[in-house]
Amino acid sequence: MAKRASSFCLLSCIVVFLLGLVSAATDNRQDKQVYVVYMGSLPSRPDYTPMSNHISILQEVTGESSMEGRLVRSYKRSFNGFAARLTESEREQLAEMEGVVSVFPNKKLQLQTTASWDFMGLKEGKNTKRNLAVESDTIVGVIDTGVWPESESFSGKGFGPPPKKWKGVCSGGKNFTCNNKLIGARDYTGEGTRDLDGHGSHTASTAAGNAVTGASFFGIGNGTARGGVPAARIAAYNVCTDLGCKTDAVLSAFDDAIADGVDVISVSLGDDNAIPYEKDPIAIGAFHAMAKGIITVNAAGNSGPTPNSVASVAPWILTVAASTTNREFLTEVVIQNGKTLVGRSVNAFDLQGKNYPLVFQESQAKGKILVSEYSFSSKTAVATIIEGYNNYATISPRPLSALSPDDYDFLLSYNKSTKSLQGTVLKTEAVFNQSAPKVVSFSSRGPNTLAVDLLKPDITAPGVEILAAYSPLSPPSLEDQRRVKYSVLSGTSMSCPHVAGVAAYIKTFHPDWSPSMIQSAIMTTAWSMNASDTGVASTEFAYGAGHVDPIAALNPGLVYELDKADHITFLCGLKYSSKTLRLITGEAVNCTGNTLPRNLNYASMTAKRARSNSPFTVTFNRTVTNVGTPNSTYISQIVLNHGTKLSFKVSPSVLAMRSVKEKQSFTVTVSGSNIDPKLPSSASLVWSDGTHKVRSPIVVYTDIPDSI
Repeated sequence: MAKRASSFCLLSCIVVFLLGLVSAATDNRQDKQVYVVYMGSLPSRPDYTPMSNHISILQEVTGESSMEGRLVRSYKRSFNGFAARLTESEREQLAEMEGVVSVFPNKKLQLQTTASWDFMGLKEGKNTKRNLAVESDTIVGVIDTGVWPESESFSGKGFGPPPKKWKGVCSGGKNFTCNNKLIGARDYTGEGTRDLDGHGSHTASTAAGNAVTGASFFGIGNGTARGGVPAARIAAYNVCTDLGCKTDAVLSAFDDAIADGVDVISVSLGDDNAIPYEKDPIAIGAFHAMAKGIITVNAAGNSGPTPNSVASVAPWILTVAASTTNREFLTEVVIQNGKTLVGRSVNAFDLQGKNYPLVFQESQAKGKILVSEYSFSSKTAVATIIEGYNNYATISPRPLSALSPDDYDFLLSYNKSTKSLQGTVLKTEAVFNQSAPKVVSFSSRGPNTLAVDLLKPDITAPGVEILAAYSPLSPPSLEDQRRVKYSVLSGTSMSCPHVAGVAAYIKTFHPDWSPSMIQSAIMTTAWSMNASDTGVASTEFAYGAGHVDPIAALNPGLVYELDKADHITFLCGLKYSSKTLRLITGEAVNCTGNTLPRNLNYASMTAKRARSNSPFTVTFNRTVTNVGTPNSTYISQIVLNHGTKLSFKVSPSVLAMRSVKEKQSFTVTVSGSNIDPKLPSSASLVWSDGTHKVRSPIVVYTDIPDSI
């Protein structure tokens, strides 16, 4: 809200004088800001008390005995650290202290279905194989804006008591009640866990919401809204207000979720760009989750299609891009000659087919349909037709259709040749098509700017026009007076919980699988994606290993396993010191030799090369574990992509697996020269035993400019 200006000089002068006095008294506080002090793993010695240690450290640094107004949060359940108000000199002093991994500002992170699960093959009810007893013991933790507990998507009807492993609480605030579906709620904002935004309800219901029949947005997209694991339990962790999602709150949520006993963590938020792992709250929290056997699924970000824009880049996180499904929301414009132009919007308004004059100036819009190149809906017009550039629909508070540039230009041309042009805007219809999924424009793209030899994102999933639970307190669009229980949203925030639901689904059949095994199964069984356009934005840097396939991921045949020690070796290869890694892991670490990050046993293979015309050779070392059948023989095949001219050799080219859980190693050697600076050279390695096809992307690239 803007400040009201004073009309009297005398009054304003008095205010300035008083503000000066207040300022002088509060300078010390204004000089401080909240920093997160990350101290790695919790020490194992029995006499260590995290809170006391944190207070003692602050007292030493500040010289103050009382920590009131200083200590903001203490991380003490799953890892070690705290958030505190510090001056710059205090921050510098803390950063140099023994036992401190990193000190970084408390930043704001950004928030990043009826048909989507059917589209992926996970059908409703008995049409999909399920292990309901284990699914009911599976807990999905959602770090977001909270939930709307009264939503049918979170009803506890028909559920038994929470799993015995659950160690969480229901502290959602005033008038907030959990149940046997929504078993836990925590708030880190002071505003309660009730979702005032709609985002958290949407993501939680997409991952694990109940099956709710007759869900729609004013009749649009009508069907059964459900999550990937409808029988699973949900724990909600609210870290966001309308001002953003603070770093210190996100770390607290991870600290609690890990200790509470969740099986999967879904995080549909993140930074605008990649930041060092030791200063990234999601990477920090996910590392400690991974060490406890909990997989973290994170949105890739909404900064696409610019290259180098993916923000979630840690190998212990499953990073998800956003793509289309076989359903789209279309809003037709019918002009007086009977020609129909197809636009996009989620328009629940019905003009009953009545024609209105089309005008091209806002001043003439009252009682007519305004045609405008600007992306807004007129308050005075009956409806608005705009020129749209997005390949997805958004909700409008008034009748609107966003035409493609070609159709918009046609309308302008037709108007010039026709006097008194009239037409109407129809209500949106959900239309199904046979198109292959495409990565949507806003989805953040690779390459990975932090670990250049690690492909990110890992996978893509439905993230466009997703219908799911919403908060009745939040308008579905700007300037909207309507309130809804289910709404349509697009973003990597929507694709992330789809994959979290898939991870939980796999966990119900393979409870003993580690996070890396689940991640590998999802990546190696993904649908291959065809380029939806030319350029780097339509390559593996857009979709990673491909489009998630929940059913195939249950039975991948082979998996690429990783544990904490492998990730430590990876970090050694990125030049993290042994001292820092000892603090992070709580274990003795000695970085020796020249370990290459590209040899991390990941389900994709990536190498960045310097620009040169000279011939080169790159080798990847990998090990696979048999989770299929005994006495199976896997034969390798290389499938070239994007017209690559590189040579690929797999050695050995055949793997004979005699027993389940048997491990065998192989190398992939890539050789060639003259890599296209505007396009990665890539191929797919496919191991096949006649039943399983275990596919991994191989990407070799040079510097990719941001401007491509």
